[in-house]
Amino acid sequence: MDPNTFPTKGNLILARNSLALSRQGYDLMDKKRNILIRELMDLISEAADIQEEIDSTFTNAYRALQKANIQMGIHEVEQASLSVPVEDSVYLKRRSVMGTEIPKVEYEKKEEKPTYSFYHTKMSLDEACTQFSRVKELTIRLAEIENSAYRLAANIKKTQKRANALQNITIPKYERLAGEIQEYLEEKEREDFTRLKVIKKMKMR
Repeated sequence: MDPNTFPTKGNLILARNSLALSRQGYDLMDKKRNILIRELMDLISEAADIQEEIDSTFTNAYRALQKANIQMGIHEVEQASLSVPVEDSVYLKRRSVMGTEIPKVEYEKKEEKPTYSFYHTKMSLDEACTQFSRVKELTIRLAEIENSAYRLAANIKKTQKRANALQNITIPKYERLAGEIQEYLEEKEREDFTRLKVIKKMKMR
């Protein structure tokens, strides 16, 4: 038998302290969960807006690229694309939201200037480059948001489990234990009081 369940005043104090601590833990878990959910909802809303803008920008970019292919020829457009430098200015950092490590992507936006000659190209190619550059920026931001949302959702699930365990298992356990010890001690106190009265009457006789 667990010594902490013996009906003593010391164990009653321990049970009440554990109950208070469990309730405090549940309140903290509940607040953390609400904060994480609000953060997640904001990210989901922002992701939806960015995805919509990406779809629109992609449509414009491919339309401009198709026009450039027609005006210049696919081979010339392909040759011009080879002059575009590899993107190497994306850096990944981290930030913490209520203990959840989420990524923070830093992107150095460079001055947009064509890397190909204007002599054999058309304005449609310039437009395609501008649109695809915008798609790149939006995709970087969307990747950051989606990864952050995934991590937040995982932490919300973990926090929910802990809160449920405290609410449905730990808190009722200590409420029941404290109640049982309290009842036992009160009953013992009544028995002791009755016994003392009987002893007192016997002495008086």
